[in-house]
Amino acid sequence: MTATLFDTDAPHPEPSELTAFSGNKLDRQAEYRADDCVEKALAVEGTHILAFSGSRLILKHDGQILDPLFSAYELAELKPDFDAAVLLGYKENGEPRIAVPVLIPAEELASHYKPTEARALFRDSLIQGELLGEVAQAVALLNWNAANLFCGKCGSPTEMKIGGYKRVCTKCEHMMFPRTDPVVIMLTIDVERDRCLLGRSHHFQEGMYSCLAGFVEPGETIENAVRRETFEEAGIEIGRVRYHASQPWPMPHSLMIGCYAEARSVEIKIDTQEMQDVRWFGRAEAAVMLEAGPGSPYFAPVEGAIAHRLLRDWIEWGDERSGAA
Repeated sequence: MTATLFDTDAPHPEPSELTAFSGNKLDRQAEYRADDCVEKALAVEGTHILAFSGSRLILKHDGQILDPLFSAYELAELKPDFDAAVLLGYKENGEPRIAVPVLIPAEELASHYKPTEARALFRDSLIQGELLGEVAQAVALLNWNAANLFCGKCGSPTEMKIGGYKRVCTKCEHMMFPRTDPVVIMLTIDVERDRCLLGRSHHFQEGMYSCLAGFVEPGETIENAVRRETFEEAGIEIGRVRYHASQPWPMPHSLMIGCYAEARSVEIKIDTQEMQDVRWFGRAEAAVMLEAGPGSPYFAPVEGAIAHRLLRDWIEWGDERSGAA
């Protein structure tokens, strides 16, 4: 019997490491935090801070170098809100890393600051590696804390605890913890015809096609979410589902769960409310799309996006299989 993509973990044993926002190695010390951990971390010499205006990371720039790391004294002109600061964790050398929201709107920042959304940080290669992972953590936690200032049970104000990893109601003492929203993103494969299913949402750039995706619903497995979303958006029935990679996605606090899905039907029936277009692409077409960019008739998401990883690994797996043959 011929092996398929659904019978192997090739071409990478852990492809999640090859996606943007995945390199966070901070020691979060979640079980050992006190309520004054932010204050103690700010007092440590060498502590570095990631500053945010809304969900935008503030980069210092002098025309050549972009630097996302601040010392506490450098934040004075940005009106930092230290009461809403979040302790992200500690570097291997013990250096604390903190995220701090500032009160100056992004459009009012001085010219030597560059406020940048998380998506643009990796798309434009403004920062890389572990820092991207720290930014994803920071954006998710700052957004979660800002959205939970009041208790969902009684409506009273809540207080931040243990450096931003818990909130407690000041009246009924209801406890809340940071949330992560699971999203399946899948590359559906027509094994017999060696092609993949890609679609474009109404808000995509003209020419860009990507993997189908959707939120996992309550009481649903990852595999069944893949099957449901693919059928809802494209009318394609799915058989086997293989997990491939994951990616923190700070828009605002999701986890993208990348899967390959085996098509059991091939006739596309588009949900026009969700999708502008869905179509099959052959392996050679998909390979060209990975190297293309905006302005091309068809192009794929940029490197670093999990949709790019799913496409590239499907192609590389096929190349390895051909070489082995």
